[in-house]
Amino acid sequence: MRFFMSRFEEETLALLRFMAGLMFAMHGAQKLLGAFGGVDGNGATPPLLSLFGFAGVLELVGGILIAVGLLTRPVAFLLSGQMAVAYFMQHFPNGFWPIQNQGELAALYCFVFLYLSARGPGRYSLDAVVFRNHMEADLRRPARL
Repeated sequence: MRFFMSRFEEETLALLRFMAGLMFAMHGAQKLLGAFGGVDGNGATPPLLSLFGFAGVLELVGGILIAVGLLTRPVAFLLSGQMAVAYFMQHFPNGFWPIQNQGELAALYCFVFLYLSARGPGRYSLDAVVFRNHMEADLRRPARL
């Protein structure tokens, strides 16, 4: 028996990818552009060649690419790694558990992006348009155990 939401698998994947990418891009816009209250409230932006600036570029550009579904697998893998590093650098020293060290968001982004890197962008993405022949070949290939 199929669960009633099974027929909406592609649509919910697209929604997850779009919303995760959009919200992630907002973090980058906050860091780089001072949007949404900015980092320090004064609108000052970090130098691009700093760790904070580099994170902002990855978040803004990577979030947009994830949202539209372009180069999804490699970008999601990169962002998953970024969030793992962010978790262990910023949150883990304050305690083991994410609920304890306020690292839930970094951990959740890490695993959402890891899933997207393994699953791919789905039917409703720019990857599906640009790389259609490759994606159709992926769909025909049997799953490996």
